[in-house]
Amino acid sequence: MKFKGMDTLSKHVPELNSAGGMARIAVYAIFLFAFVTAYFIITDKIPTWSIDSQILIIALGFLVMSLFFSRKQLYKEKYKELAYRNAFAHYALPGLALIMAAIAHAGYMNGPFVPQGWWTIIFLALGWFMLCIGAILWIRSVFAFGADNLALLYVYYPEEGRIINSSIYGILRHPVYAGVLRVGIGLALLNGNANAIAFAILMPLGLSSWIRLVEEKELIERFGQSYLDYRKRTPAFWPRLPDFGVFFKFLITGI
Repeated sequence: MKFKGMDTLSKHVPELNSAGGMARIAVYAIFLFAFVTAYFIITDKIPTWSIDSQILIIALGFLVMSLFFSRKQLYKEKYKELAYRNAFAHYALPGLALIMAAIAHAGYMNGPFVPQGWWTIIFLALGWFMLCIGAILWIRSVFAFGADNLALLYVYYPEEGRIINSSIYGILRHPVYAGVLRVGIGLALLNGNANAIAFAILMPLGLSSWIRLVEEKELIERFGQSYLDYRKRTPAFWPRLPDFGVFFKFLITGI
């Protein structure tokens, strides 16, 4: 079974048409993630750097990602049909590696541990719950979203965009980010130190700022008032209470 949207994506990324090309992309992504992780491991040895490094890396990740959007016209003029491919390699993939490594860092980052008490078991239970729900939501949403949308292809080729028929988009605007958010919070709670928990508290604010200032600005340009109406009636990350049934049905069935 082929990943949804991969055929469309491979038309614009030549490397995806061969096993060797796909391997090079995978190695590049793994190297970036491993490099940032190594940085975290080194800086965690200095207690006062842990939270500073976390903020620095995730801010840098969003900054690099933003260039994928802001330099679109420049890349189209310079690289023509390879504009998307080059912009994704130069900005989106490194930016995502920085952000994902920072989120993973929440699970092992250094910091003063919260004193143990009755709340410890709550942190553990909630941490595992958030981690599991977030992972399932992310996987289900990725398959519903498709490789083309996940890789932001239609930022550069809006005319090729397709409608996503999935119940999750009726109750959450950004289910993929919602999954990542839950995973990050879960890792931070399982870590149990003050730095990680502080990061977990700041994560929703950071992601909300990103989608409002960058991604949704692009979507409003593409879809206009229809997206503004959709944004008003549909929360970004957390389903409303009446939608819990649809939410958990999606987690179980993917439909």
